[in-house]
Amino acid sequence: MATLMDLRNALALQGRLEASQLSQQLTIPLPMVLAMLTRLEAMGKAQRVTEDSSACLTGSCKHCPEGQSCSKELWSLR
Repeated sequence: MATLMDLRNALALQGRLEASQLSQQLTIPLPMVLAMLTRLEAMGKAQRVTEDSSACLTGSCKHCPEGQSCSKELWSLR
């Protein structure tokens, strides 16, 4: 089972990652990764970064039924 330190080290090595990427890399369930990331954020060790969806090359983001499907929520260290 991965620890908070394993999660922090993965972020340190990769820079910015999505929670789903961390889940796959560390082979732990996504809800646990989200809980661990929230804890690191509360401790001031990690930060949530939302990519701007205006970088979409096709322009289809503005017409998505979900409206936010192209914007990504990434995590990085502070």
